[in-house]
Amino acid sequence: MILERAPGETPHEEYRLSLKDAGLLETALGSEWLRASTSALEDPQPLALPYREEGFLSPREATALGFSVSALRGQRIRAVLEMIDEGDEPALFVDLFRLPAPEGGDLRHLVANGPGTRTVEYEARVSGDYLLRLQPELLRGGPYRLTIELLPGMIFPVEGASRRDIGSGFGAARDGGRREHHGVDVFAPRGTPVVSATEGTVRRVSETPIGGKVVWVRDQDVGRSLYYAHLDSQLVAAGVRVQPGDTLGLVGNTGNARTTPPHLHFGVYAQGEGPIDPIDFIREPEGVLPPLPSGLEGVGEWGRTRTEGARLRSRPSTSSSSFTELPMHTTLEVEAAVGEWRRVRLADGTRGFIAGALLEGSSATLE
Repeated sequence: MILERAPGETPHEEYRLSLKDAGLLETALGSEWLRASTSALEDPQPLALPYREEGFLSPREATALGFSVSALRGQRIRAVLEMIDEGDEPALFVDLFRLPAPEGGDLRHLVANGPGTRTVEYEARVSGDYLLRLQPELLRGGPYRLTIELLPGMIFPVEGASRRDIGSGFGAARDGGRREHHGVDVFAPRGTPVVSATEGTVRRVSETPIGGKVVWVRDQDVGRSLYYAHLDSQLVAAGVRVQPGDTLGLVGNTGNARTTPPHLHFGVYAQGEGPIDPIDFIREPEGVLPPLPSGLEGVGEWGRTRTEGARLRSRPSTSSSSFTELPMHTTLEVEAAVGEWRRVRLADGTRGFIAGALLEGSSATLE
């Protein structure tokens, strides 16, 4: 079952309602637009992130694109859809959904692009699979560029530091195994600024035997509290509203960290759940974006394989799995360019990636 927001709450739903009010959903073209919208949700193309493609949205037919991606709790999914040609651009609808868990459930709408933007961003509340749908208004289109990335949900809490400076992770044994480490330790020189990892309100500035000089920041919008401990000094007061990057204090080794080098103990506590591992909230995901394609020749057109045994792959990489080998002159539709690869659809609807060098135009002379 597809569970979206109430009618009119997203630009896509508002547009659908406008087509209905104008009597266009009952026309062949309007019905095809609605079918394309549903099909993109029912049969998305799995992607590995980060991902970037350039393609063509045909204004001559109803089109919608659907992609499924995976994200860990605390990671931020960011998708940007750009029209390459300047001029009178079409209305574009970008929607993000959460796919049901393996045990079942509904496809739930999460976020849509707002007026004047073709970008959606969402911090994953649970680890799992998500679905991105992109669709233009009727009879509009053109060449586009789509970029989908995973980013940390928070900024790194120590200025100038990175994951390489984490010396102790979540769940490590403490006090001879009598307790667990409920955060990560980020080592840095004494006096290094400790910054707010997210927006929130300073709820407590105090000193305790274990944490030493500590600062608690509450992010009420998502129901969690952030804990900054072992500070050398605190530079904020309770009740202050902070933004990501605002300085909260300075790295130190107060409390029970007096025998260790200066470091920040950073913890994340979810409402009704307690401490959770902060690492995926602050570390940069691995991977690099594919290069921009050298051109869009053949994209949006039918082509065919020029060699015997051309491999259709799950990702645009020779290291990815190959799920079929195609005979020479297999006809396929070239939907987008991903670097020197092409995202294609076979006549039976199967989608995948194939090296652009293995394709030729459908009008090429057969030998």
